[in-house]
Amino acid sequence: MLSFENDYSEGAHEKILQRLAETNRVQQPGYGEDAYSRSAKEKIRAACRDPEADVFFLSGGTQANLTVLSALLGTTEGVLAADTGHVSVHEAGAIEGTAHKVLTLPHRAGRLDAGDLEAWLKAFYGDPTCDHMVQPGAVYISHPTEFGTLYSRGQLEDLRRVCSAYHLPLFLDGARLGYGLMSRNTDVTLPDIARLTDVFYIGGTKVGALCGEAVVFPRHGAPRHFFTHVKQHGALTAKGRLLGVQFDTLFTDDLYFSISRHAIEMAELLKAGFAARGYRFYLDSPTNQQFVVLPLAEMARLRERVRFSYWCPYDAEHAVVRFATSWATTEENIAELMEALDAR
Repeated sequence: MLSFENDYSEGAHEKILQRLAETNRVQQPGYGEDAYSRSAKEKIRAACRDPEADVFFLSGGTQANLTVLSALLGTTEGVLAADTGHVSVHEAGAIEGTAHKVLTLPHRAGRLDAGDLEAWLKAFYGDPTCDHMVQPGAVYISHPTEFGTLYSRGQLEDLRRVCSAYHLPLFLDGARLGYGLMSRNTDVTLPDIARLTDVFYIGGTKVGALCGEAVVFPRHGAPRHFFTHVKQHGALTAKGRLLGVQFDTLFTDDLYFSISRHAIEMAELLKAGFAARGYRFYLDSPTNQQFVVLPLAEMARLRERVRFSYWCPYDAEHAVVRFATSWATTEENIAELMEALDAR
């Protein structure tokens, strides 16, 4: 069946599989001490234009989020996030499982607004009973957001200003970071993110890798014993080479960026096809996730030929559904989807 359900249905880019096979019999140390991981870290530092960045390879996105936040937060602290944020909605209480509360603010098209954040913090510290409450200890955002939307450089700078004023680390979830960086509608670069955040991660699982995320602490900013935190939270692989080879390949000859750009081109084709057929969009997403308003009857019919994600109700007769392109999506896949739409 044709699938636009997510951006991790396929295995991995062929160059990664080839490199894994080529290096398979080469003996290397474990736990990220291998030559491939060391090479990948240097390439990531160069791409971030931050030679002092601390880079760690973790097994997955949820593991990255809970490990980073548990390392950043004190025992009395929680993390501020948009109410649509992945740590709040789709991580099964993993953050709360580390004894840290997710403190939610209303989202604006998936984004956390700096003005809303500042107003919340002023109100919190203006409350004489705030010592009886969970203390804000970090700010979490995702780029792209769960709605495929992006922060502008100015919006990130505004968030950075508020976080600095209140001495809160800014953590950017980059599970789909490549698709955000390659959007036609962004002014944000990887060096911008390294400059404006305290920690972020470069998603591999959803951008061409078999698995894995690269957590980056700019300016040599990793918390003490972060490696041990990774181990404690089950995010450290003994065969660290598995992640090292993948990220070393992704950051060779701009592969990470070229395959991300391809996904954006496919998303633009998909968007144009839906628009030409008169479909409505829930919002304007500039990345690989497109949110379409479908009549319930048509949604049921289309599901017989195509996989996609139900997102939320729209009204009594319509629902919002998500179609996601990826590094592996082809023009033929888009054409087949359009054919399925035309068969209504």
